[in-house]
Amino acid sequence: MNKNSSIFSYLKTDSLSGLVVFLVALPLCLGIAVASGAPPFAGIITGVIGGIVVGFLSNSNVSVSGPAAGLIAIILAAVTKLGYEAFLLSVVLAGVFQLILGFAKAGSISSYFPSGVIEGMLTAIGIIIIKKELPHAIGYDKEHEGDFYSYELLDKADQGFFGELIHSFNYAHNGIILVTLISLAILIAFNKVPLLKKIKAIPGALVVVVVGILMNELFRLTHSNLLITEEHLVKLPTATSVSDFFTQFKFPDFNGFTNPTIWITAATIAAVASIETLLCLEAGDKMDPLKRYSSANTELKAQGIGNILAGMIGGLPMTSVIVRTSANVNAGAKTKFSAIAHGILLLLSVILIPGLLNKIPMACLAAILIMIGLKLASPKVFKHMWQAGKFQFIPFIVTVVAVVAIDLLKGVGIGLVVSIFFILRGNMKLAYFFKKEEHKEGETIHIDLAQEVSFLNKAAIKQTLSHLPKGCTVVINAANTVYIDYDVLELLKDFMQFGAKDKNITVELLNFRDAYRMGDTSHVHSEKK
Repeated sequence: MNKNSSIFSYLKTDSLSGLVVFLVALPLCLGIAVASGAPPFAGIITGVIGGIVVGFLSNSNVSVSGPAAGLIAIILAAVTKLGYEAFLLSVVLAGVFQLILGFAKAGSISSYFPSGVIEGMLTAIGIIIIKKELPHAIGYDKEHEGDFYSYELLDKADQGFFGELIHSFNYAHNGIILVTLISLAILIAFNKVPLLKKIKAIPGALVVVVVGILMNELFRLTHSNLLITEEHLVKLPTATSVSDFFTQFKFPDFNGFTNPTIWITAATIAAVASIETLLCLEAGDKMDPLKRYSSANTELKAQGIGNILAGMIGGLPMTSVIVRTSANVNAGAKTKFSAIAHGILLLLSVILIPGLLNKIPMACLAAILIMIGLKLASPKVFKHMWQAGKFQFIPFIVTVVAVVAIDLLKGVGIGLVVSIFFILRGNMKLAYFFKKEEHKEGETIHIDLAQEVSFLNKAAIKQTLSHLPKGCTVVINAANTVYIDYDVLELLKDFMQFGAKDKNITVELLNFRDAYRMGDTSHVHSEKK
């Protein structure tokens, strides 16, 4: 089954992946809404629309959208100043701005983020996830309704990186610690034990949740002092009737249409949400095991429609979210049906089983996120980036430190500046020239690389490769090339291993140095002249 299969090609696998993402997304939706000064139900609205609507419209196969912690400060300030109904109008307008950006083809900016910076961002987020979840894994849920799961924010009350963790031991709960340890053991077993790894029908995260509920019910029945009380469980809003359910929806106040503050807020939300979405989209493509390319412009349009709908019925603004996307990929998602399934599950959960979900210990969800963090910040990533050379490793490690110490957007900006410095230092002899022509199927197409090929040329190369006709022969000549950036080599490697095979394209590499290894390219003809 090739990588361009329909969204129903991996129905069973993607349904299970959607279940895992749902378990991760549920506390995120609730926690971010409360931290933003919005009703908890607003986070669920955004999660449902981000999953079903944006998931369907998006071109990405693995990214998952929903409320984002990176927007908390903006939302809280806007709600406080404008009121919630007026704020909803700014969300609608932000969606309109994103639609305009999508049609203006502004999404190509994502191709200009070098892989070292993207890898550094993912690793830093893994570290922050672990750091923020360890207190909740111990039992310190005092800040659950504020900073819980806000993986892109550093608490100003923290005294140093380990301050909150050390402080949390004052509130340690034996029952929570026991549930956390057993949850981690289950997740590790499902990743390491060969027999359990083969059981694809039952995800480890689902087992963790079921075991956590059963353990706590056992504590309750035996009147044990290990009982995990209500404040440490999931808190999903419940409605006692149909009318009560629909009263949770809010609607924008269009009387504020002439208020300049609303327009400024909308522009701010659109800018931050678009940047975070494009970063996540690029990162999601790198994590995608099938190495598929996603259309950034299509994603901006999908996000715009999603934010318009969310604002119209009382939801928060959304972005593509890295934590949910990482959980999706790690759970084995192959198509965007998993994102859609997670949105459907969110909708059904608030309608049908809020009482059951409110029995889930937060420790179970913290354990799931800790394992995701460990995968993102694996020592293998540091080793891989070190082996890629100093031009990759230094921007990578700078991005990691900056994102952890400051925040996501500023950290990525610092990493990007460092990366550009190194690239410009070694790539100032010739600008890259790439000629695009119309070609017919079956023709031979010649691509001559320039003397210096940097990551700044990645977007043009990606676009050209993606538009090559089926059945053609493409000859890529590096006779005049003295430097090819790591990102471009990775792009060519992925194209030869996946894109060329899918479109029956024959690739010939001429005059490539031995240092530019392309991995398994048995279908590729390579020669030197």
